[in-house]
Amino acid sequence: MDISNNSKASSLEARIRSKIDQKTKPLGALGQLEEVALQIAMIQQTETPKISSPHIIVFAADHGIAATGLVNPYPQAVTAQMVLNFLRGGAAINVFCRLNQITLTVVDAGVNYHFDASEQGPDFIDAKIAMGTRSYLEHPAMSAAEFQTAIRKGGDIVQSVHVQGSNCVGFGEMGIGNSSAASLIMSAVTGIALKDCVGRGTGADDSQLALKIKTLEEVYRLHRPAMGAVPTAEKIMQHFGGFELAMMTGAYLRAASLGMIIVVDGFISTAALLIANLIEPGVREHCLFAHCSGEKGHEQMLSHLDAKPLLRLNMRLGEGSAAALAIPLLRSSVCFLNEMSSFEQAGVSNKD
Repeated sequence: MDISNNSKASSLEARIRSKIDQKTKPLGALGQLEEVALQIAMIQQTETPKISSPHIIVFAADHGIAATGLVNPYPQAVTAQMVLNFLRGGAAINVFCRLNQITLTVVDAGVNYHFDASEQGPDFIDAKIAMGTRSYLEHPAMSAAEFQTAIRKGGDIVQSVHVQGSNCVGFGEMGIGNSSAASLIMSAVTGIALKDCVGRGTGADDSQLALKIKTLEEVYRLHRPAMGAVPTAEKIMQHFGGFELAMMTGAYLRAASLGMIIVVDGFISTAALLIANLIEPGVREHCLFAHCSGEKGHEQMLSHLDAKPLLRLNMRLGEGSAAALAIPLLRSSVCFLNEMSSFEQAGVSNKD
């Protein structure tokens, strides 16, 4: 244990708390914004933190299971169609990023479609691993080599964003069938019964939801022996994951190693964080959680991570949409810490 570093961190935290408490307000009056300001300041190890060039990266990929129609009401082709919508600026994530002055990048991690040059645009990155994963009804979703490639590519993309001046990044996703992958990952990591992890995803009705649960329970039984008694993060992702989830895992790991502020979006993005946090538990300390999704299981996932979401809007869209809504709250927390007057500066009497 490095006692000197622990002492320095404790001293810095005490100074930041004192700075927050001396602002012209009753103690704790800014609620969770005060906690956010403290966390950002501790991540950046400074009493004057800042949010620079916030960026959202949306990773997109297809899942082999989606071609069967057993777990998703929308056809697999919707993944590529929605990516084109992102590239044309027409999706919710585009609207929120424009409004809040957040840079958006869209990554093809493994969409079952070839995006030609005329469709791609300047905000597009071709990092395709394959034309979607294999169906985990018969095989592991990806090989060990594909998983490692996805981890590396996700990390490299975040590195390039950081080099351009960003110190705050959020991750979104697009992939028909990926709520099923996230449910399987959640159950494998947390030990929560699979039926309590599976939600409606893109809008399954009652009969579709029942079929989805039945199918995924069969998948879990099929893969559980090969994953071992205590499955590793790598094994869980290889058997159940998607290329967008694996690439996002690498992005989380690199962002934390670079000291960036990470804004976690919803159910699927949090599932990738579960894997990243298994690989490197320190990742969690860099994360702020945008919202509690309306998707079943997300609240339990957040509880597992001891996470307190900023928003509760009953959203379940994905795309990084909640992260884009939460970033202005991060900016506000930093701004009050840096710019709000203290009692002494304002000549306002503090309480006795």
